[in-house]
Amino acid sequence: MSKRELSETSAAAHPAQSGHAGLLAPEEPAPIRIVNAGGKAPVLLVCDHASRFVPKALGGTLGLDEADMSRHIAWDIGIATVSEELARRLDAPLILSNFSRLVIDPNRTPGIDSSIPTESDGVAIPRNVEMTGEERAAREATFFRPYHAAIARLIEAKLAASGKDGGQDPAFVSMHSFTPMIGGQQRPWQVGILWNEDPRLPVPLMQAFRARGLTVGDNEPYTGRDHHGYTIHSHAEPRGLVNALIELRQDLIDTHAGALEMADTTEAALREAFEAAGVAAAA
Repeated sequence: MSKRELSETSAAAHPAQSGHAGLLAPEEPAPIRIVNAGGKAPVLLVCDHASRFVPKALGGTLGLDEADMSRHIAWDIGIATVSEELARRLDAPLILSNFSRLVIDPNRTPGIDSSIPTESDGVAIPRNVEMTGEERAAREATFFRPYHAAIARLIEAKLAASGKDGGQDPAFVSMHSFTPMIGGQQRPWQVGILWNEDPRLPVPLMQAFRARGLTVGDNEPYTGRDHHGYTIHSHAEPRGLVNALIELRQDLIDTHAGALEMADTTEAALREAFEAAGVAAAA
């Protein structure tokens, strides 16, 4: 497989080429990154919070210092490495956001307070205070919409392919990570599985992780049932796709070695859960 196929940035999705150059300069990265776009497995991986990138037009840091931009408030630490490993091992396409959740959160409905937060975990986000409606709209058009349009295109391509060759609709797996402590409270879970009404993948996935000795949260440390999130509710559930959101604790994946170890564990758990859910994963 070529380097281009393994890691592909969509130039067509670059806002500087479609009327939004004010927020994203031509030399800056596109708002999405696609890994293994041609993956054959009936699985689609997404990673909403893969990057801490902030464009120069927004100050490069939104007014925060480097220490805060390196924290969990700006991105999901370690999860991009785990997700890329899974995409390769499962032969599944992976779509990653290429911008910080503090610019606009791709897993929140635009317009709600947490979409463009003014503070996170007690840290004020200076550039997000007293924003104009025009700037909010520009962030949505530059970052949020291209990311979700790319997800929709890949799902539709998978669905079209399954219809032609008699295959199955893709399973939808959303990859996240969570901080071990928030608000002074330690979080005991090593893995969290978030889900709403469809148990086909989440239940065997929780069982598979637990069988490997991990402490697993069932809709912890967050829940998939409050519709606070956006990606699964907007893409997987309306299409009836088998789905789950996986949260990995960041202290387990904040080094390359730790991320590879958790990729091993997550791959094994997913393969077991896919089999239970009737999803044919790659060999």
